[in-house]
Amino acid sequence: MLIAASQNFAQVTYSTEKEIKKDVSEVPCRNKNRLEGVRKLFEQKGAKPTDIKIDDYKHVRNLVVEKPGKSKETVIVGAHYDEAGGGCGAIDNWTGIVVIAHLYKTMKNLNTNKTYKFVAFGQEELGLIGSKAMAGKISKENRPNYCAMVNLDSFGMTYPQGMRNISDKSLLRLAKKTAKAMKMPFGIAAIRGASSDSDSFRNKKIPSISIHGLNGRWKNYLHSPNDKVSNVNSTSVYYGYRFTLNFLANIESKSCDAFRKK
Repeated sequence: MLIAASQNFAQVTYSTEKEIKKDVSEVPCRNKNRLEGVRKLFEQKGAKPTDIKIDDYKHVRNLVVEKPGKSKETVIVGAHYDEAGGGCGAIDNWTGIVVIAHLYKTMKNLNTNKTYKFVAFGQEELGLIGSKAMAGKISKENRPNYCAMVNLDSFGMTYPQGMRNISDKSLLRLAKKTAKAMKMPFGIAAIRGASSDSDSFRNKKIPSISIHGLNGRWKNYLHSPNDKVSNVNSTSVYYGYRFTLNFLANIESKSCDAFRKK
């Protein structure tokens, strides 16, 4: 059930858990095949080849699919597509890629006030390189048009959670409110020593949040041979998709400066 503050999200066609499970199972296990895999996934979800843009920086490539809105107010919905090696990168972070692709599929025909950029970031595992490149290209004058950055990184173990150390408090509060309305558990905790692409945008004063679906056993799976499809709980990925859709509906209903520090 969509608990949407925005009437623009009132009627949507949901992806199913079965569809999400299938897309997770088709993860390209090698980094050299990941970007093309992301492109094909977005095309399967309805993006035309001309809708898909590759931002080619000096050392990294990001894939961007934009859903225009009525205004220049922009929300970035991102996930990194590279994997750390040792396994297949199914949890970290093909699950996040699958979620943003299905969010695009659900939202692409909605009449929204805000513009949504669905971004697959490269080289997150090497130091947030792709997200730093994108954030660095946003001029200081244009930053007020960027309402929020919602980062999705690693699902497949439990319900969605917020990563306190790389998320803004205002967005964490909205996430908790969203989960309460959905009657869905939502934890907020820091992961010591860990970072993700939301940090690149927070450093540019763009309100940001990182959402994941990991539990306390994540160290047994991420960056190891255990990061494979057989260890992904597809229900967790599906919950990540449904929660984030509600969360974006609530962001849509707010003014662009609602989450900025006063």
